[in-house]
Amino acid sequence: MAVDIFQIELGFDQCYVLKSDGVIAVDAGAPNKGRNFLRGLERASINPQEVQLIVITHGHWDHVGSAGELKAITGAKLAMHRREVNWLEQSLTLLPPGITLWGRIFISLHKKFMPLINIPPAKVDVALDDEGLSLSDYGIPGRILHTPGHSSGSVSVLLETGEAFVGDLAMNSFPLRFSPGLPIFAEDQAAVIESWRSLLDKGATTVYPAHGKPFPAEVIRKAIS
Repeated sequence: MAVDIFQIELGFDQCYVLKSDGVIAVDAGAPNKGRNFLRGLERASINPQEVQLIVITHGHWDHVGSAGELKAITGAKLAMHRREVNWLEQSLTLLPPGITLWGRIFISLHKKFMPLINIPPAKVDVALDDEGLSLSDYGIPGRILHTPGHSSGSVSVLLETGEAFVGDLAMNSFPLRFSPGLPIFAEDQAAVIESWRSLLDKGATTVYPAHGKPFPAEVIRKAIS
């Protein structure tokens, strides 16, 4: 079953819209990006009401900021890991620690701007557990997998054909990274590596990060070996 993949820029990062027998979106971008999402759907010739599920890879502000707006536009269900449901429902703006020198500097600078960021709360419809969720009921040949490390409730979408939509489990754009690789900030670096081993063992071949362009999963395999 083929899956068409559409990338839509939603501020500091992007979301992906996956279309097969059904349509889902992965991540909801920064706040106030509903119009960007609608324009992206229009370019992809997708009616907003076709989107059945919005998968939030984790609860940081640039991934949940427009969740409520996208839910209202599409009527889709919101899904995220139960460990981070309250981040969205209570408008929490938490940040992970840096695990590289630049990561630590970036986070320290980022904290100065956090008081300016407002995340509208939204109700989560599907609270994921560690077992993840098959996407077959949504017409997508793949699964949501619990992939902790960047945050304890981080999840990824892995298609049967090997495309992995990983949120911030990998990065590939300036000013975060100059080349594709592991995240520069994470709650648990060892868990990041274990999550990647699991994704690779399950057949991940192409990485679709929330920040930057897709790249071969072999880059990550070499980084963790």
